[in-house]
Amino acid sequence: MPQEDPRILELRALREQARQGGGEERIARQHAKGKLTARERLNLLLDPGTFNELEPFITHQGDEMGLATEKYMGEGVVTGYGQIDGRTVYVYAQDFTIYGGTLSEMQSHKICRVMDLALRNGAPIIGLIDSGGARIQEGVKSLGGYAEIFRRNALYSGVIPQISVMLGPCAGGAAYSPALTDLIIMVRKHAFMFLTGPQVIKTVTGEDVDHDQLGGADVHTSISGLAHLAANTEREALAYCRQVLSYLPSNNVENPPYVTPTDDPLRMDQELNSIVPLDPAEPYSMHEVINHVVDRGTFFELHAAWAQNAIIGLARIGGHSVGIVAQEPSIMAGVIDIDAADKITRFVRMCDCFNVPLVTFVDSPGFLPGVEQEHHGIIRHGAKVLYAYSEATVPKISVITRKAYGGAYVVMSSKYLGTDVNYAWPSAEIAVMGAEGAVNILFGKQIGTAVDPADERARLAEDYRERFNNPYHAASAGYVDDIIEPRETRAKIIASLAALRDKYSAGPPRKHGNIPV
Repeated sequence: MPQEDPRILELRALREQARQGGGEERIARQHAKGKLTARERLNLLLDPGTFNELEPFITHQGDEMGLATEKYMGEGVVTGYGQIDGRTVYVYAQDFTIYGGTLSEMQSHKICRVMDLALRNGAPIIGLIDSGGARIQEGVKSLGGYAEIFRRNALYSGVIPQISVMLGPCAGGAAYSPALTDLIIMVRKHAFMFLTGPQVIKTVTGEDVDHDQLGGADVHTSISGLAHLAANTEREALAYCRQVLSYLPSNNVENPPYVTPTDDPLRMDQELNSIVPLDPAEPYSMHEVINHVVDRGTFFELHAAWAQNAIIGLARIGGHSVGIVAQEPSIMAGVIDIDAADKITRFVRMCDCFNVPLVTFVDSPGFLPGVEQEHHGIIRHGAKVLYAYSEATVPKISVITRKAYGGAYVVMSSKYLGTDVNYAWPSAEIAVMGAEGAVNILFGKQIGTAVDPADERARLAEDYRERFNNPYHAASAGYVDDIIEPRETRAKIIASLAALRDKYSAGPPRKHGNIPV
């Protein structure tokens, strides 16, 4: 029997060496922290047996501060392509066992290479982040490497989905790459993002904070709004990544994946007909409304812990992916504040990038009043919502469930922002403001001179509500397309989506707009 070519044996040995990353001892340290290795993460993320690695033999170039004495194949990142639910994706996974996953010139080369391939082939790019930041020994070369990645994040935005899964540290300027991507998923206790670390803050301000307080998963999903999802384990985070991709197309010229529904498209839930209280001041759950309307079990909420007065998320209706935008009347009465405006804007633009139709449920008494909101730019932030809905060319459907007052009516996918189909429930109130506020302005003198001012105010408010705040007044002037029973909402939306499937809307030629950021 012929002897096997020794060069093949050498190749196998080198491949095994590359798979070992920084070696068994460092892998053991990674596991001791409760963290997986780069390759273990890829095995969980991708369909079994589909990963194909690229450039595994790349090593550090040069000899900055003695780095040449300890070269590791792969250079702190594993790159390649594989499949998720049978669809091709490109991936990179930083390897903390090699120099703490720090970014070098050659690591940047590998990441940029796989990003370029993702763009050329119209496939999503997923980054599994676990890095100590820039490789200090390389100085400006490392910074230039980051800039190359950032530039691609920006240029490829809206062309292919970009998802960042934060599985470890991401400190300093490195945090700008995930911030430029479409979605960020973070693991509690292990992942954190910040520009200046606890030591620097302690030195400059005297404040004593730990990594989690400064930029952990809960901070970025509930306070800063930077991250979309927080997971308790790496396995859960990677499952979230697979799930969110199931709603998105591979690129901006494809339609989102269709899933044959098991839910009756003509289902009408009688509970919807009594879900809105008769008292306009009494709250109810918009989450419950959404779950009654979409295909059962398909609503995947994003930014759930941040700006909870607004709701955004992906779902399926009749098997088709849709983006859901709504107010939550049980929190702050569903008013729109600065954070809610930013949350809605970002999501509407992402859906428009990737051909995901928008379904908006409206119940808002307006924008949050107050000096603090005005001074922090509520006008500018509210204008972003206007811009996003006006610019969006995907099919747009709105359902006014109750209050649609003033600016909130206008910005929340109103008919004259280009929304294709506008429905209202019989409980809808469409007006410049609520009846009580309106009569105080219109009939202030009459109320003040009445024998019983409170009774007169209540009488005038009820009269105003019946004459102007009901949906039939708005429908008579064409501001809504139809008034429907709440239980009909699901069937009406499915029919509308079918009618709008071939929608074409070309805007004026331009380089790009100038959104009021």
